[in-house]
Amino acid sequence: MTGSIAGGTYQLGDVRIDLTVQGSGAPLLFLHPEIGVDPDLPVIAELARHWTVHVPSHPGFGASQLPRWMSEVDDLAYFYLDYLQAQGIAKAVVVGSSFGGWIAAEMAVRSCERISHLVLSGAAGIKVSDREHRDFADMFTLSINEVSALAYTDAALAQCDYKTLDEAALAVLHRNRESTGLFAWSPYMHHPKLRRRLARIQSPTLVLWGDDDRIVSADYGRAYSAAIPGATFELIEHSGHYPHIEQPKAFAARVAAHVAAHV
Repeated sequence: MTGSIAGGTYQLGDVRIDLTVQGSGAPLLFLHPEIGVDPDLPVIAELARHWTVHVPSHPGFGASQLPRWMSEVDDLAYFYLDYLQAQGIAKAVVVGSSFGGWIAAEMAVRSCERISHLVLSGAAGIKVSDREHRDFADMFTLSINEVSALAYTDAALAQCDYKTLDEAALAVLHRNRESTGLFAWSPYMHHPKLRRRLARIQSPTLVLWGDDDRIVSADYGRAYSAAIPGATFELIEHSGHYPHIEQPKAFAARVAAHVAAHV
């Protein structure tokens, strides 16, 4: 399988996605959370100091195409495994945040052949509590501003006046939410079999969590880490559910230290 890059987009088979590649050095694949990704985020520049950072927008998110046959997270996992192969990437650091962490975990339980190191930040994907309780805050019954208030420690990041956004930005916002619902609504933000399958992961794994994450608790992160052989769990201070946004330098430093410790 081969793919092609043109004008900030990438075509792989019948799927065209937005893609930026920044930096130099060994490859790192950054898989964004349910809120999407801005390639100009400070964390991307921080990571690009160490690696060639591949920043795709998932199929169905941003302006990336969503083919009819894609409807589950494993479709995205196979897509990115195919992406690494098509790019000729023998080994990549794979970093996933929240929904992107779920994708990264699903990739790793299928094949770690092309994954040198795995970093899961606030990752979704497993079920820890009983059937009567949610592990994740219900992001679909709360307003976007209410979800943001739970997701960030910095109140300035928690609120947005959506009336000031242009139509293109609003379209992306709602498309991201719609695609999250498609892939992660039922069962909500997890795959019932993934927790047991995490034992198949062979790549050195770091599980990162914001110390003020009110979307999903640090205990959930500890359970995630405990299910992966040899995984390390670390908290990032003064951050919520998206430490790559609130603490970009600390986030990149943790990734770099993890990779350096497992050469």
